[in-house]
Amino acid sequence: MMNRTHKVLLVTATVLALGLSGCTDATTLPTSTITDANVFKDPGSYRAFLAKIYAGLAVSGQQGPAGNPDLKNLDEGFSQYLRLYWEVQELPTDEAVIGWGDLGLPELNTGLWATNNGFVTTMLARISFQVTMVNEFMRQTTDAKLSERGVSASLRADIQTFRAEARFLRALSYWHGLDLFGGLPIVEVNDPANPPARNTRQELYDYLVSEVNAIIPDLPAANGAGTYGRATKEAAHMLLAKLYLNAEVYTGTPHYAEALNEASAVINSGAFSLDANWRHIFEADNNTSPEIIFPVIQDGIHTRTWGGMTFVVHAACGGSMNNADYGIDGCWWGLRLKPEAYNRYEAADLRNAYFYTSGQNVTVTSIGNFNDGIAAPKFTNKTSAGGDGSNSTHVDTDFPMFRLADAYLMYAEAAVRTGTNLTEALGYVNAIRERAYGGTAGDITAPQLTLQFILDERGRELLWEAHRRSDLIRFGVFTGGTYLWAWKGGVLAGTSTDDHLNLYPIPASALAGNPKLTQNPGY
Repeated sequence: MMNRTHKVLLVTATVLALGLSGCTDATTLPTSTITDANVFKDPGSYRAFLAKIYAGLAVSGQQGPAGNPDLKNLDEGFSQYLRLYWEVQELPTDEAVIGWGDLGLPELNTGLWATNNGFVTTMLARISFQVTMVNEFMRQTTDAKLSERGVSASLRADIQTFRAEARFLRALSYWHGLDLFGGLPIVEVNDPANPPARNTRQELYDYLVSEVNAIIPDLPAANGAGTYGRATKEAAHMLLAKLYLNAEVYTGTPHYAEALNEASAVINSGAFSLDANWRHIFEADNNTSPEIIFPVIQDGIHTRTWGGMTFVVHAACGGSMNNADYGIDGCWWGLRLKPEAYNRYEAADLRNAYFYTSGQNVTVTSIGNFNDGIAAPKFTNKTSAGGDGSNSTHVDTDFPMFRLADAYLMYAEAAVRTGTNLTEALGYVNAIRERAYGGTAGDITAPQLTLQFILDERGRELLWEAHRRSDLIRFGVFTGGTYLWAWKGGVLAGTSTDDHLNLYPIPASALAGNPKLTQNPGY
């Protein structure tokens, strides 16, 4: 991302020594050594602390790209939040495969993970680390603390907004935990740190719905470049839409009408529009896209990491591909499409124009062979004008965690599931497809707007954007034998899998250290 107006948030994060001590298991939450004396002499520390929480999604420690990690005894590239989240959401699905044999990755490719899978374990540790940072920020920004330090009225007003942003980031990570693991301990600011008891999935869902609704009044409204990369009211409505859309999975009770309302709040805010150039959303200057609602910020100079988008861009390059075409200094020969994802696109659909097919086989006969599977360099370190990012190793490309096309598709799905607002839903879907086809050739009619079509369209539009596992679970086809894809269950042609895989296991290390935790069924 280049020429960022809010770059100060991430730059200042690198100079704030939080004193948070991380570990490799999620038995306990990381501890903190933050005190009033060693951090908050400078009023700017409040902004820097918040910046560190944002940066927790983007970098792996205090010194990029490596050298002073948040989590100890782990490879910093492998243990970065966004990289982990992308892998656990994409690799077990019909969209992606990675050719590397690092311990734990082959099991993610096939959906055959165990309770000691290192990537699953570290994902939960990352979630816990984010929660810990937010809770410490909340402790250090109470009215009593601010009065003790003589904080000015104007800074107090800013801090009120900062607190809402921090709570959004905590809710975001808790939502990831809810989706991936089910019930988790809800650790609030004044709760004893260890060992936390496990809350049910229903309790965590209820907490998140209440929490996100509570912070919306204090969050800023989206205002173009002025709020890009920050939690806004619209980002909170997107998070609520995600919670409501998946409520039946999380709690057994559907809330599709509420999901429609939240998606509508984002759409009708007028703060975002579909980017006329679909490719721009995934390029090194995508910070100027009018479509991105909430990104994970990446910057080749200021937020260097071996995880995040550096991983996604480099790992998607290999074979006979020319790394310079993607603005990077080398290919990592890792990520390709599973054939089901490749075959989902029609020839006239321009969203497949970036696929690299030369020397690539559609069928993934050998997971370890980069030439088995179509390459899909969706994200690139080239700008929309054809220039390179600021650094050829660590990319400038932001990750669009929430964007407007997703709001359109959530609205459409909720409309179909409730049998309401179908005319509007059809219009939103066709707007996405008209951009994809360069005209009306891809438009569908009302009878074609079915749940199966929406699932397929989400796969086409949101490919490799870390939605697919959740989507397949919501549609009831992630496990079982109704829908098979390459390497599902460890078989080339795919095979039926057990429903317990709809949740990841609570890591064995966490269970060993905390008697208050319980394992998910089936493990």
